[in-house]
Amino acid sequence: MLRLGVDFGLSNTDVVLVEGRRILAHQIVQTGPASLEALAKVLKTLGVNAADLEVIACSGGLSRGLPEAFQGRPIQKIGEAEAVGRGGLALSGLPEALVVSAGTGTAVIAARGEAFQHFTGSAVGGGTLLGLARLLLGTTDPLEVAHLAAQGDPSRVDSTLIDVIGGGIGHLPPDATAVNFGRLVGGKEPSREDLAAGLVTLVGQVIAVIALNALRAAGLPRMVIVGHLPDLPPLRQALERVWYFYQLEPRPLIPALGGWATAYGAALSVG
Repeated sequence: MLRLGVDFGLSNTDVVLVEGRRILAHQIVQTGPASLEALAKVLKTLGVNAADLEVIACSGGLSRGLPEAFQGRPIQKIGEAEAVGRGGLALSGLPEALVVSAGTGTAVIAARGEAFQHFTGSAVGGGTLLGLARLLLGTTDPLEVAHLAAQGDPSRVDSTLIDVIGGGIGHLPPDATAVNFGRLVGGKEPSREDLAAGLVTLVGQVIAVIALNALRAAGLPRMVIVGHLPDLPPLRQALERVWYFYQLEPRPLIPALGGWATAYGAALSVG
């Protein structure tokens, strides 16, 4: 029978329909936090009847408060560390890795086989990007932010190392960011495009540096990045630029369907 994996977010919910280990369908559904009404909307969107499901596996978004069943099918609540870690390993094909979930916030999971530990994380993530974008750019549309950022230049809002200390330091070249939004202290009026590029750079750098340090501290051989933030090309480029500067090899894996890793991991976690 089929398993439904559901990862509730603050507004959007990631859902996957799984048979064995194969993803049959995946979708983003606007539901708000976990509720029976939200589950009903998920099933309607996928065109699936509850009677067709073996189990509904839920994670995130207040899912702990759901009842034990929905329309006669069991609801199993899966901890986010296990769902993220298991989903990241399954999508990457690795036996162990540091799985970084770059979503509304950022969770960093040390995943070793069947052991999943919340290692560290950050409150900086997609929610930060869109919250600041509303204040600075007048939009909370992630695609619009990405479009603006692709046309902008972060060095027009960020101070670089050559500005601050006159050159590079360690592995970092002279044009690496020294102070996010540092150029604005002097009253510079940037374009919307440059502001967007600076925002994306800020969020990407924070996530990448935390993940890089966590990889070393955890002693794991590989990093896997999941969540929907890397779906935005400028954000993905900001992440990759940090790894390039610090000469991280092998490079982190960003698997296909990584945005649905937590929902997939929840579906795989049910016994």
